[in-house]
Amino acid sequence: MGQTITPPSLTLEEFSRLPEGEVNYELQDGMAIAKMSPKRIHSSLQRTLLFLLSDWGNSQDCPLPGEAYPEWGICLQKDGQDWAPVPDVTYISDQKLAPFALENDFCPVAPELVVEIISPGQSFEAMTQKALDYLAAGVERVWIISDRHSTLTIFAPDLPPITYQGDQLVEDDLLPQLSFTVNELFAKAKV
Repeated sequence: MGQTITPPSLTLEEFSRLPEGEVNYELQDGMAIAKMSPKRIHSSLQRTLLFLLSDWGNSQDCPLPGEAYPEWGICLQKDGQDWAPVPDVTYISDQKLAPFALENDFCPVAPELVVEIISPGQSFEAMTQKALDYLAAGVERVWIISDRHSTLTIFAPDLPPITYQGDQLVEDDLLPQLSFTVNELFAKAKV
């Protein structure tokens, strides 16, 4: 009978020292899991959300000034273990980042918002579980976007998810003064 050899579980520190390459990885359950490379629609939605959130977060009258980042790994905990997911878009306030001397490393604290865009081969159910994991780790909002169904679903702690589509106005009390429709989002992304 053959013997199964499993590699030792990676710590967050060991994971952070892995070399950068053409493939992005997430740390989950002590393993480096490859993240799918985005295609055109995914990239277009990601770019549009980056501009939308960055413009809002850098406006002079923004009540929650901050910045949006693409593919920035976050240091979190999941089921008592280090977890370093790499959301498609992260929005984090300047106030949350202020206590940290930022180097070229992972985001050191749970951001206000993460956005995940469902890629081919991913299911809404799996992304819902990931959204719940984000919330349990201290992320305040999770947006899941499905280009197949042209929807944006907002997950918040202690509230049922809310799905927006078409000309419904997307608004979130965490991000005051930011509003758009799903149709506008998809039109700006040219998808």
